Amino acid sequence: PGTPRPTVGGRATPRALCVLAPNPSPMTLDGTNTWIVAEPDSDLAVVIDPGPLDEGHLRAVVEAAEAAGKRIALTLLTHGHADHSAGAARFAELTGTKVRALDPALRLGDEGLSEGDVITTGGLEMRVMATPGHTADSLCFHLPADGAVLTGDTVLGRGTTVVAHPDGRLGDYLDSLRRLQAMTVDGGVDTVLPGHGPVLADARGAVEYYLAHRAARLAQVETAVENGCRTPREVVAQVYADVDRALWPAAEQSVRAQLDYLRDRGLL
Repeated sequence: PGTPRPTVGGRATPRALCVLAPNPSPMTLDGTNTWIVAEPDSDLAVVIDPGPLDEGHLRAVVEAAEAAGKRIALTLLTHGHADHSAGAARFAELTGTKVRALDPALRLGDEGLSEGDVITTGGLEMRVMATPGHTADSLCFHLPADGAVLTGDTVLGRGTTVVAHPDGRLGDYLDSLRRLQAMTVDGGVDTVLPGHGPVLADARGAVEYYLAHRAARLAQVETAVENGCRTPREVVAQVYADVDRALWPAAEQSVRAQLDYLRDRGLL
């Protein structure tokens, strides 16, 4: 499949091209990665996550596809967070495409997306995977020909993601990570094309790091509770003391999800 580029933006694999949205922040890293995916010899392309409602960015995606000799024929969403989806309706106007998503509220057209669907636009083979956890509607897209998986916010190119409580649930997220891990072991996946941050050429290492990180955080949360922390905010102050305070509200969402997970299993 070729060597992926460990950078943000530009050609990542033979079938995947990234256009970086101009919305950098502590939560979005360099910005949202909008992906243009197409068979090399096809003139039709699929766009995943048009990104925020930024006219310049949306037009830049169209221009990047045209420069590659492609016409955008379909728009897909990994999940409904605004930094991935807010531009979808305008992008559909610009391109004349339908928007497919797991959440019916995000769709434009009759078709949604669900586990096991296969996208075949322009001869492409891209398999839809339900990977809840970051949000209930999170999806990944497996691109077998490139040995790659487009992960949205389920796995990021740098750092770790938030479990967006209460919509996101930690048990679901761990199950999704284990599913991705299995694909990196015997499913031919070696590259992560994330929703934020650089491409990851060691998909197995990335997913295993995420699982280890979650296990370590859970242990830290348990210890914090044993040490007398009673509220999510108190847990964040102890467990995430070394993390930029701008990220503490997001960390609190993850802590709430962790506490629910531990309670559900009788561990608190």
